[in-house]
Amino acid sequence: MNDSTVASHDLADAIAGWLRDRMRDAGAERLVVGLSGGIDSAVVCGLCCRAAGPTSVVAAIMPAQSIPQDAADAELVAATFGVEPVRVDLTPVVAAFLAAMPPAPAPAAGNEQAARMALANVKPRLRMTTLYYLANQCNGLVVGTGNKTEARLGYFTKYGDGGVDLLPIVDLYKREVRALARGLGVPQAIIDKAPSAGLWPGQTDEGELGATYDALDAVLAALEAGQPYGDPALRAEATRRERASAHKRGPIPAFRRTPAGANG
Repeated sequence: MNDSTVASHDLADAIAGWLRDRMRDAGAERLVVGLSGGIDSAVVCGLCCRAAGPTSVVAAIMPAQSIPQDAADAELVAATFGVEPVRVDLTPVVAAFLAAMPPAPAPAAGNEQAARMALANVKPRLRMTTLYYLANQCNGLVVGTGNKTEARLGYFTKYGDGGVDLLPIVDLYKREVRALARGLGVPQAIIDKAPSAGLWPGQTDEGELGATYDALDAVLAALEAGQPYGDPALRAEATRRERASAHKRGPIPAFRRTPAGANG
């Protein structure tokens, strides 16, 4: 066993212990996670099983006009960790939701990009609703799958995949998630798979972000350390995304009345 493997096991044990503590604090009996067929949810599923055991993990596979291979990959992850998955087909739910919606108001009418993103965000928000329904049924906590790279860039849907109770890998950059995946025994096919939220056919995370995760991780780590590292254009774009998405990470702004006489 090499040093990196030992480090991965130590990190996995630390996160699993943290998850157990959160379950105890909340009096929860289950950990609920959505399985997308990607590496992040696979790692989180493995960590949840390490923390609570497979029988205490509710792993939901929730296709919503999705690529069939993603569901097959999610099944592979569930089988790898000995979890019996819950399957919820949200495809007809998406169709019913869209059928109930009025036409887009001006100036959004005719804006294909806006329409595509509006639809893309519906899916993770319906999945969030599904996960909380399952969690409410079994006294569970919803465990998020967001990593540090995505969190800092705001690459998640507010009140969608960002709507969770716990974030066990949010302090891990994507490269660290890959290393942890190997230590946990995530299938190699899942580790090697191009990261994608499955928002539309051919969509990939790196295609949308405009850079590889390795490049983004390096730039974000340098920014965090205050070091002038990386391509200036990529640094500028990462900084722009981080600032523009601050509202996703912070508390909801709330108006507070000034007490009478407080201003003199």
